[in-house]
Amino acid sequence: MKKFESLAALSALVGQCVATSDWVTVTQDQINQFAQATGDHQWIHVDTQRAQSGPFGQTIAHGFLTLSLLPQFFENAIAVEGVRMAVNYGLNKVRFLAPVPVNSRLRAHFTLVESDPIEGNGVQMLWEMRVEREGAQKPVCIAQSLLRQYA
Repeated sequence: MKKFESLAALSALVGQCVATSDWVTVTQDQINQFAQATGDHQWIHVDTQRAQSGPFGQTIAHGFLTLSLLPQFFENAIAVEGVRMAVNYGLNKVRFLAPVPVNSRLRAHFTLVESDPIEGNGVQMLWEMRVEREGAQKPVCIAQSLLRQYA
């Protein structure tokens, strides 16, 4: 985990890859719970028997499940002292470039694209988050995420 003494110290790193998260394993139980929560029960995600004869030979995680891991990745990659609140402000661009087979290990690389002061003693940061699967050549997801943090 990368620790910063202030939002200003973090903001000084615009244009750089700032941190990489810990690895997270995506389990079938997690996939099933995500299907329950979202109502997306497509067989490629939840039917382990049928998925064996599908294009990936096993179930794969929902793309939005991968995306929903971004806060967890951020939480274990970057800490800023003096931040009293952080708010997800949205996404600019999201691409799912490769499947995430069940039991894959994922981690995210965080590049700070922009950092702008906002009202209320805060900073709005645009992050590029590149999610990789252990052992894979290309990322499974690339997303631009806006995060507002307040000191």
